[in-house]
Amino acid sequence: MKASQFYISTLKEAPQEAELVSHQLMIRAGLIKRLGSGLYSWMPLGLRVLKKIETIIREEMNNAGALELLMPAIQPKELWEETNRWDVFGPQMLKISDRHDRLFCYGPTHEEVITDIVRKEIKSYKQLPVNFYQIQTKFRDEIRPRFGVMRAREFVMKDSYSFHCDLESLKETYQKMYDTYKKIFDRIGLNYRAVQADNGAIGGDGSHEFHVLAESGEDEIVYDENSDFAANIEVAKDHPNKQQLKTCRGIEVGHIFQLGSKYSEAMSAEFIDQEGESRPMIMGCYGIGVSRIIAAAIEQNYDADGMILPKSIAPFEVIITPIGMDKNVEIKMISNDLYEELTNLGFDVILDDRGLRPGVMFSEADLLGIPHRITISEKLVKESSYEYKARSQSKSQIFDKAKLLKALAS
Repeated sequence: MKASQFYISTLKEAPQEAELVSHQLMIRAGLIKRLGSGLYSWMPLGLRVLKKIETIIREEMNNAGALELLMPAIQPKELWEETNRWDVFGPQMLKISDRHDRLFCYGPTHEEVITDIVRKEIKSYKQLPVNFYQIQTKFRDEIRPRFGVMRAREFVMKDSYSFHCDLESLKETYQKMYDTYKKIFDRIGLNYRAVQADNGAIGGDGSHEFHVLAESGEDEIVYDENSDFAANIEVAKDHPNKQQLKTCRGIEVGHIFQLGSKYSEAMSAEFIDQEGESRPMIMGCYGIGVSRIIAAAIEQNYDADGMILPKSIAPFEVIITPIGMDKNVEIKMISNDLYEELTNLGFDVILDDRGLRPGVMFSEADLLGIPHRITISEKLVKESSYEYKARSQSKSQIFDKAKLLKALAS
């Protein structure tokens, strides 16, 4: 990608209402633009980050045997009445009516919809287990939308739902999803912890939350240094050796549930077992806050100059910053050649060909959190060298082509 053909819209200052660092930097870097309270447009740079996270999630979910589908965002009231959640879910649910005065909601979650699909499609134990997932926009009418995409009203979520003959089968898939989530967050490059959690409004028996560790986190996590125990504060209050517990802050980015038969019984989602008897399916539910991951990653990775995004989700892996490209034919040729070479090698590269001052180019590259910066200048061209700087390091280095490629590959 060449910067002159892309859209980069950065700001020197963040708006006053941006409290968290992630909110400030996402606005300043032009990843998102505010439309209204808790509502944001994803600009080209931000969408690149979002899609990279979605790709990692899709690859790992597919590897785990889950099947992708896409359910409607708008859901009829009747489904929610079957589970008695139309009123229980509370004012977070955005309720709307069509021209015939039929009531619907903008889906905050999809347990009812997926259960309706499965009760019509799955009839025999031979069709189980099955695990469906989607990546889709949700809406929850937060009382106080804040912190940018961290607590927005409209957000992108990966939610999946598994159906089983028995509890043993559920536990097998639950463990597989637990392991899959660890692979996802490891690939993204997050410092996180899985903790025992309360099921809340979703219901069910057992659950784990996945928290990105950050001082700005809204959730308090407690853990025992002498064991594997870790839990959110609601669960930990019953621990026999609880204040012995230590605390830290976390940002919830994932939650997995063992739902049991709560929804299948309420909605008559049944199957015929090996003995020919009709039984309710056993369910699991697994969610990831896709858009929230970006804010959480920034809260862990930033400095005074901007974001320091993991390579896996940065908008670009490499930025080439030529000095005087618009005035020097040789610099222009070498910059374009390097851009083509790195692109052909599989790197995600942006060439800043806008003819900006060096300081402006460097500041924007740091703000955007691009992991690798390569500078080409008249002096460096004469020496057949390149200036390389990793975003996570304070000093740059001078490399020839071979060493440059080695540094990028490592």
